[in-house]
Amino acid sequence: MEKLDANYIVGLVDGEGSFTAYVKNPDSKKLVKRRTKVEPRFFLKLIEKDKEILYELKKFFGCGNVYFQKDRRANHQNCYRFEVSNRNDLQKIIIPFFKSNSLRLRSKNGDFEIFCQILKMIMKKDHLKESGLRKIYNLKQKMH
Repeated sequence: MEKLDANYIVGLVDGEGSFTAYVKNPDSKKLVKRRTKVEPRFFLKLIEKDKEILYELKKFFGCGNVYFQKDRRANHQNCYRFEVSNRNDLQKIIIPFFKSNSLRLRSKNGDFEIFCQILKMIMKKDHLKESGLRKIYNLKQKMH
């Protein structure tokens, strides 16, 4: 496989990538067994036969992991997912890459901008306060 370049990665992420965050609903009374209230994630999912690209992404960025993702739905194939959830890697590697290599899809770019806001708030520990968690939760609702 040829070495990945920035344009290829941007195109791949525009099509198959996701910037998201699990955010605990501040109004939920249900006990959720998660360690954190907010979990930001960047990931890209591909079918099994294309998994080598995900390992190349891991090498390119020097962070993240590749996971197997079983799919039991009819007419769906098993997939692999490259994922970065480490906050420092997101802040120091992933975000700077996409700040200097803009996504082309407006919806994906919008999610990226919200993702950046959420991560910035996490790094300032806003998510540990009720008001900050609520603000992050409301931002998350604007993501696709």
